[in-house]
Amino acid sequence: MKAAVLALSIALTLGALPLAAQSPEKKGLEIAKENEKMNDGFVGEYAEMTMVLINAHGDRIERKMTTQTRETKREGDQSVSLFLWPADVKGTKMLTWTYKKKDDDQWLYLPALKRVKRISSRNKSGAFMGSEFAYEDLGSQEVEKFKHKWLEDTRLDGREVWKLQRIPVSRKSGYSKQITWVDKEYHNPLKTEYYDRKGELMKTATFRDYRKLGEHWRVHEIEMNNHQTKKSSIITWSKREVGKDYDEYEFESDSLVN
Repeated sequence: MKAAVLALSIALTLGALPLAAQSPEKKGLEIAKENEKMNDGFVGEYAEMTMVLINAHGDRIERKMTTQTRETKREGDQSVSLFLWPADVKGTKMLTWTYKKKDDDQWLYLPALKRVKRISSRNKSGAFMGSEFAYEDLGSQEVEKFKHKWLEDTRLDGREVWKLQRIPVSRKSGYSKQITWVDKEYHNPLKTEYYDRKGELMKTATFRDYRKLGEHWRVHEIEMNNHQTKKSSIITWSKREVGKDYDEYEFESDSLVN
């Protein structure tokens, strides 16, 4: 009888070990996968937004744009951004195809040149349209693109969050790591710190004004502050719609010239 009780005790103890002794890396990966799952299933999205560029002296430049996004079954999302105003950027379009593992494909249509330019993966750390958002910030955030690590469960601005670290897998990334505070209800970030290749804090993104659209939470303001240049950029959404059904052709590079 004692042997049976001992065997049962050992079995129960071993069965409990994976959860109790779960590594920070495994826990971080599981949280990242759960967050991705909660954000899937929106089919397609249409958005209207304003992007404000603020230099170190406080001077502001405002730009208006729209974005269309569609989910794909095999890989990541595809999106097309179109600048509407002011005149010097009107008609500029950016097409992004995201992938789970390989580098994303991105194309930029420049109306002044009337041609489509493919963005090299080596330039993904460059500034998007003069803003503090890099091309890679607007590209793939797929789980497979990062090595994940849970740091702690904590609170930010009165909300329950997971504090996570993620390290880009690609050596072409402009970042050595990112620290992000992910809201447990929204399954999306409230704040992300971006560290440059030297390991120094480069930028901080603050995510505000989450609203629930159908089954999904969507942010309506992101402020990106560059601590090294003292510049900042703010994107605000005036309209967001999910459940849109788009034609696949609208997300081909040939369609950018139309």
